[in-house]
Amino acid sequence: MIRSAQKNSIDAKKFDVSSTVDNQWCPGCGNFPILMTLKKALADVGCTPTDTVFVSGIGQAAKLPQYMNSHFFNGLHGRALPVATGIKASNPRMHVVVASGDGDVYGEGGGHFIHTIRRNPDITVIVHDNMIYGLTKGQAAPTSQKGLVTPTQPRGVYDEPINPMTLAISLDAPFVARANAGDPKQAQDIITQAMQHKGFSLVDIFQPCVVFNKKNTYQWFKEFSYTLGPDHDPSDRNQAFARATEEDKFPLGVLYQHDRRAVFEEMIGTYDDDKRPLFERELHRGAIDALLSTRK
Repeated sequence: MIRSAQKNSIDAKKFDVSSTVDNQWCPGCGNFPILMTLKKALADVGCTPTDTVFVSGIGQAAKLPQYMNSHFFNGLHGRALPVATGIKASNPRMHVVVASGDGDVYGEGGGHFIHTIRRNPDITVIVHDNMIYGLTKGQAAPTSQKGLVTPTQPRGVYDEPINPMTLAISLDAPFVARANAGDPKQAQDIITQAMQHKGFSLVDIFQPCVVFNKKNTYQWFKEFSYTLGPDHDPSDRNQAFARATEEDKFPLGVLYQHDRRAVFEEMIGTYDDDKRPLFERELHRGAIDALLSTRK
């Protein structure tokens, strides 16, 4: 599904943070505060509906772009990241935001997650992490904790859960953070920082599924998490990795941040001589040949 902001007669200057949109989420779903928090963060950064594009895969979280007054691309399950990389490479002026669930990004899209971090496009990835598959009626997700009983794991989950924070830090992702949908103010601040950081930015947001996950509730996430204090140095990779591996409580905040890596769209050679995005250029056969020659 593709939608253009300009074709829908919306306010092209700002995101609407004053109203709610009728949607298909369950009452009490953690996606609601994420939607409003994201709108406010985009306003903080100065993004507009016409210079921002959202990309998602499949799932309850992946519906978020459909409730934003902006451009969006809703694609196949797990395939949001390569699409987002291509959009950013085609038009670096756009703010590109991926909004999808933990199953979509870390499960079906797990391979893309690893290699997108390696490429380091300047995109922001917001992962709604409810530790369950909500759209397909509650089977275990890659982040589900061991022992969790689900309709398809009646004896409890026995797989080790993926730790997206340690995985991203091990790949030297430039910005790695975690927030809680139950604390919108903190989440807004973290998303704002992510949007302002140049390079691949990951924000994993704990988000309760009130229907299919009766364990990881708002209260559970509050009890089993804590906010990183001033003693944490996000530029220290070893310290960030140690924090990310903590098991008693999950740390919230910016775990890891640096600016040592060049971004993908600046390394591919497309904009060395002409800074205009591709759609503004008058391409002819000679120009196409010259563009392709940069890849040899």
